[in-house]
Amino acid sequence: MVDDALSRTPSVEHVVVVRRTGATVPMTAGRDVWYHEVVPDQRAECPATECGAEDLLFLLHTSGTTAKPKGIVHTCGGYLVGAATSHSMVFDLHETEDVYWCTADIGWVTGHSYVVYGPLANGATSVLYEGAPHYPDRDRYWEIVERYGVTTLYTAPTSIRTFMKWGDEHLAKHDLSSLRLLGTVGEPINPEAWMWYRDVVGGGRCPIVDTWWQTETGGLMIAPLPGVTTTKPGSATVPLPGIAADVVDENGESVPLGQGGYLVITRPWPSMLRGIYGDDDRFVETYWRRFSRPDEGRWVYFAGDGAKRDLDGYYWLLGRVDDVMNVSGHRISTLEVESALVDHPAVAEAAVIGRADAQTGQAIAAFVTLRGEREGDSALIDELREHVAAKIGKIARPASIVFTPELPKTRSGKIMRRLLRDISESRKLGDVTTLANESVVHEIAERAKSTPAPES
Repeated sequence: MVDDALSRTPSVEHVVVVRRTGATVPMTAGRDVWYHEVVPDQRAECPATECGAEDLLFLLHTSGTTAKPKGIVHTCGGYLVGAATSHSMVFDLHETEDVYWCTADIGWVTGHSYVVYGPLANGATSVLYEGAPHYPDRDRYWEIVERYGVTTLYTAPTSIRTFMKWGDEHLAKHDLSSLRLLGTVGEPINPEAWMWYRDVVGGGRCPIVDTWWQTETGGLMIAPLPGVTTTKPGSATVPLPGIAADVVDENGESVPLGQGGYLVITRPWPSMLRGIYGDDDRFVETYWRRFSRPDEGRWVYFAGDGAKRDLDGYYWLLGRVDDVMNVSGHRISTLEVESALVDHPAVAEAAVIGRADAQTGQAIAAFVTLRGEREGDSALIDELREHVAAKIGKIARPASIVFTPELPKTRSGKIMRRLLRDISESRKLGDVTTLANESVVHEIAERAKSTPAPES
């Protein structure tokens, strides 16, 4: 995959390759070099490069509803202020005492802000782990916590629900008394998982910081401060000091406490994105156009999430309001997966929805019509799943694929995804009177019942 990408990236001059498994790796002479051959000749110290506050620090691509990923621009000064300050405040960092562990993938924004930049800027002692939570056994995380005396654990609700499913006995094997603070990230956490996390993992003594933020925000935006904020299971509580959030209606007007609406940010913050790389118009249209009033000098950032505030002013996140799925905390566009499926030579058309899933928050369900008279089978399901994984990444592999001769469409040709969601979640079908092909919905429902889901 790297070689294929480099064939279209002539500006790359060299690739440093790490020998990990001993497998045979095709090396391109003059371009590819071995890490273990290069490192011994390097200096022991590397002086820092001085940068301006608004110099580009990194680009991180996040999914968009148009199947064209957005290259989020973060710069040196403001991003580091946001990452370092929020890391210190929300995790109550004691530099000389704490052993901090964020389990996120470094390539994800949580890995950027709370594995790399924030902790390193604060001089934190951190655990970095590359591997699965169930290898060599299902107590892997708890063995690491005990071995290194981890005091702060920051992980995703998806992982927490998985640990609940595996059973308490895996935690009981280890001494977790070093833990003093627990955090969650990536998606709203259901109250049951919140309570289990507190009582079983934290022994009932550890505060939980349930955090809301985005790739675009660069750092935590809504989260409790341990020892300061009274928490509620399932709520990210209130905005951090200096963060001005609101919940508004369709007209951009703040809704009363106790009601829901659209989550917005009404004032700038240090680590805010500086744009979408190479597409300023899309930047304005995606994040600022909907609720801003430029003629009044009022600019409002729309997060794309729904939220409600209870009577105490606490925020409860409701998920995305567009067609972006949240799978284990990763935002994936439905259109992005559909495009990858249709790219396969056997596929004529595809519709993708996110269905509720107890482990991952949402699971990707695909409905596919094939070209010609070809019949789908389990082998083709596996092939299509791997095709999507190669195009987008393994996290985007559909959890289920149902082959159908047609997709439910209105007379204008619009695919009725709400009906596919009803089928996937085994709900009573909604109104079908606007369909041009009403009978196909029932056929799809029957096929969905008889189509086995892949094992992984």
